[in-house]
Amino acid sequence: MTSTPTPAEAMVRIRMAMQQNNLTQARAIAEQARKAHPGDAALADAAGDLALKSGDAVTAIAHFAAACALAPAMLDYAINHAIALQRLNRHGEVIDALGKLEKQGRTVPRYGSVRALSHRAMGEAAEAAHWYDVVLGLEPRHPRALHGRARVALERGERNAVARFDAALAVNPGDADLWLGKAQALDVAGDIKGARLIAQQLCDQAPGFIAALEFFSGLKLAAGEADFTSPFRAAAAKAPQDPNIPSAHAEVFAGLDYAEQAAQVATEARARFPHEPHFALLEAVHAGSAGDWERADAIFAGLQLDTPMRALHEARHRIRAGQIERAEALLDRALANDPWDINAWALRGMAWRVAGDARAEWLHEQAGLVQLRPLVGRDGLVDDAVAELRVLHAGSAMPLGQSLRGGTQTRGILFHRTEPLLAELHEAIRATLEAYRGDLPALDESHPLLRHRETPWRLEGSWSVRLTGGGTGAGDYHTAHIHPQGIVSSAAYLVVPPAAEGPEQFGWLEIGRPPPDLGLDLPPVRSIQPKTGHLALFPSTLYHGTTPFGAGGGPDSERMTIAFDVVTKAR
Repeated sequence: MTSTPTPAEAMVRIRMAMQQNNLTQARAIAEQARKAHPGDAALADAAGDLALKSGDAVTAIAHFAAACALAPAMLDYAINHAIALQRLNRHGEVIDALGKLEKQGRTVPRYGSVRALSHRAMGEAAEAAHWYDVVLGLEPRHPRALHGRARVALERGERNAVARFDAALAVNPGDADLWLGKAQALDVAGDIKGARLIAQQLCDQAPGFIAALEFFSGLKLAAGEADFTSPFRAAAAKAPQDPNIPSAHAEVFAGLDYAEQAAQVATEARARFPHEPHFALLEAVHAGSAGDWERADAIFAGLQLDTPMRALHEARHRIRAGQIERAEALLDRALANDPWDINAWALRGMAWRVAGDARAEWLHEQAGLVQLRPLVGRDGLVDDAVAELRVLHAGSAMPLGQSLRGGTQTRGILFHRTEPLLAELHEAIRATLEAYRGDLPALDESHPLLRHRETPWRLEGSWSVRLTGGGTGAGDYHTAHIHPQGIVSSAAYLVVPPAAEGPEQFGWLEIGRPPPDLGLDLPPVRSIQPKTGHLALFPSTLYHGTTPFGAGGGPDSERMTIAFDVVTKAR
């Protein structure tokens, strides 16, 4: 009979297995030893490490949690536990766990680096900057802290962002993401030539680097180049075996309403990658959006792909075709996978409206779901914010993949920036949001927004849009869209053109009007006349866009807003 190994003997066997690159055997030894010695913290930590190396974050978290419970003062165990939690995006738990060991961890670079990452993921940019600075105070050439701090500087609009990327590149000159960050920082600083030079080099040297391709295409779009997606075509020629390039290429076209071009990219990719059903789905989606219903229908009929994403997109196609019962069945399948998917609920709302289903009113038309509220803040705050934001808009452009058609949109996350005035505006918006919450209908666990009525909220994503009436032949506007990242969406009106007050309803916010590609003759659930110093707030499951205005431009055609998404703090 083989005797049960002691914890020390088990650790030796684990190390021997790892020296032979046998992760499976090492993990089996650790799991067996854990059962025999459940009170040994070091074994629990080792088992967690092996589970994490195997890609099993759930099991790793359980083992690391046991190690922390057995040895609560052991900082390394807590950090390992935090890293495993990060793999599942459980950043709030990371911050809570590490906060208990802050005094001890403040002198350990690894602690600060891990904590900073979770603060950044939670949208707490100031806290992330603080902890990266703590790490760099201990270890000035810490690669991850230099990189993270540079990214935070870019996101917050800090003037030294370029210098921070240079410092990080001095330690890690081969990191392509750092070079992309420097290019983005140069763009923000107004050095467009320098940004384009780096972007071009990145795309040439790493054709599969999708973020670089998107950034370079955005620079070309901002410069008014007609062939702004040429980086994707060049990359596909250099790396024809990479299916991610045409996939992203199609999505860039689709994000700017070039549905026909998106479908063409998908068609070509489908021929090159016949065993990738994803491209057949993309072709069907974009062909349908371009109005080629028969082509889309034929593809869906033969599509060998049974996924929630396919169900979601085919539901949109069935709504477009007037096949509402089929659409609802497909949406039920999509929601069985993710019961609170914002895209699926938005389409479900459209299907219910077309069918005359009373649930459409429950979903979007209860009193209080859509509100226009005055901004809670001091007199003069709006005027001060407008002056500050005009400076930012002077260095901004029309972004890729957004609803904006004409005008400019600020870069990054507006309320992560360091200007005190923006912090004051942020607090005023948060106060207004709480007033909105107070006037919502009662808690309803089956409703995608009202289920969160009593839970803490926070802002995720924030940006300003400035339209001046000269962006397109028909004036500037937002096409109908949704923000699937949040539970509440918004428009805060800082500048409203006089034309918005006329009977033509120029620049009004249309909430609940279907996007054009659905081909539905449904009016908005509500049309809101913009009002300076007010916030429009509504469920994120509602499509929304604006009517065009001010095709001629001029001093009286400016419209400036701030938008943001609301999520739960526990997200």
